[in-house]
Amino acid sequence: MTFLGDEGRDVLVAREILEGHIKLLGPRSSAADFFYGPIYYYMITPFLALFNNDPVGPAVMVALIGIVTVFLVYKMGKDIFQSKFAGLVAAALYGVSPVIIAYSRSSWNPNPLPFVSLLALYLLYKGVQTKSVKLFFLIGLLLGIGIQMQYLALFLGVIIGTFTFLGSWYVLKKIDVVLLVKRYLAIFVSFLVGLSPFIAFEVRHGYPNARTILRYIFTDELKPINYEAQAPFQIIWDVLFRLFGRLITRFPPPEQVNIRENTDILFWYILTLAVIVISLFFIIKIRNRLTQLLLLIWLILGVGLFGFYKDNIYDYHFGFMFALPFLLVGNALSTLRTFRPRQFFTSVSVGCLGLLLLLNLWGNPFRFPPNRQKDQVKAISEFILSKTDGKPYNFALLTLGNSDHGYRYFFAVHGKNPVTLDNLDKDPQRESVTDQLFVVCEDPNCKPLGAPLWEVAGFGRAEIAGEWQVSVVKVYKLTHYKGTD
Repeated sequence: MTFLGDEGRDVLVAREILEGHIKLLGPRSSAADFFYGPIYYYMITPFLALFNNDPVGPAVMVALIGIVTVFLVYKMGKDIFQSKFAGLVAAALYGVSPVIIAYSRSSWNPNPLPFVSLLALYLLYKGVQTKSVKLFFLIGLLLGIGIQMQYLALFLGVIIGTFTFLGSWYVLKKIDVVLLVKRYLAIFVSFLVGLSPFIAFEVRHGYPNARTILRYIFTDELKPINYEAQAPFQIIWDVLFRLFGRLITRFPPPEQVNIRENTDILFWYILTLAVIVISLFFIIKIRNRLTQLLLLIWLILGVGLFGFYKDNIYDYHFGFMFALPFLLVGNALSTLRTFRPRQFFTSVSVGCLGLLLLLNLWGNPFRFPPNRQKDQVKAISEFILSKTDGKPYNFALLTLGNSDHGYRYFFAVHGKNPVTLDNLDKDPQRESVTDQLFVVCEDPNCKPLGAPLWEVAGFGRAEIAGEWQVSVVKVYKLTHYKGTD
């Protein structure tokens, strides 16, 4: 499991919930200065309690959800394609994909989104098949939950809204306005219920996140500094290629490779292109037109809407689409078995499945030793506590990109939190400055004396009173300077 700053932050909040503190706001978005809803905090809280404050509990929750998602991929593939083989192929490939495994083995708010999205679309498919309105209440609830995990689930909302209209029209052969209004109303009402904690925060504080999100969408004020704008069609192609390349053929992240400079991966690139073309081609062979409509809307809107996205794109951004390429490949290999001569094409289908399975199994992260990040952070935190002599202390982390929440979580579990350094406006007497500062250096080139980080600079002029190598980091004890100039 991964246990870095984000994971530490989440369990810190979950622990506060266990202590009776109500939370109406979730983690900050990586895209800009707005926040998600708090639903993920409430999801992990029971598992943190069940595992006696061990952060492995929330990771177990995500892993269990990942396992259930494998079954749901099989169930949806079997039902919408009316083929058990298609469902088995999709589930088998989903279950061994290294990217899927990576996002199913640790606690992070976007990680349950593939399950939430797939369940919503499966219920949508079932709901449109009938005149039922009840399922649409569940769909809206899942959408409200999903958006609190990742704002790109808004794309899922567009997909749901479009298929509700076009699917209903196809099934009924007419536009039933009354039924459509009931369905959209059911989605909207239950969506508000699912999003209610976040809405409560917005109403109470004057809609700060809503205003920031609108600025992010309609202006360039909040555009990330390191973002290089691309043409929408280039983005769409990159997303389509990554969707199949990263999830199906285990192609390296496109931003990390250059085919012109690495011709040895050209075959890999061509293989991925072949998988994309074949999977898209076999959509036209789907006999169930409602299934065909759902997959086309999911694919076209899901990929196309990324053309409007103003940030760097990573694998986890596709969470609402994770199941789609597996279902399309499952359909392609299942349909291929029906071609004549059947024995030959069945062998080709099974051979292709075997090749893809081996390709993904070869990159399975469980082939390598675990990094045991949680145990490392726990050991480092407990070592620091052993050096405080039970006295008040300040704490700082010097790092290239992590945050200190993981360490602070274990300090909190032991009931020995560091004193937080306040600025001079809040603390003119500098009462928040203790006699000792412990600095964890995750950066091998860090120099704690004179570091510009507030937690170090605010401590004042210091000297090193202790230095230790603990696990993979260096720990320094700083005390106030007592020498003479």
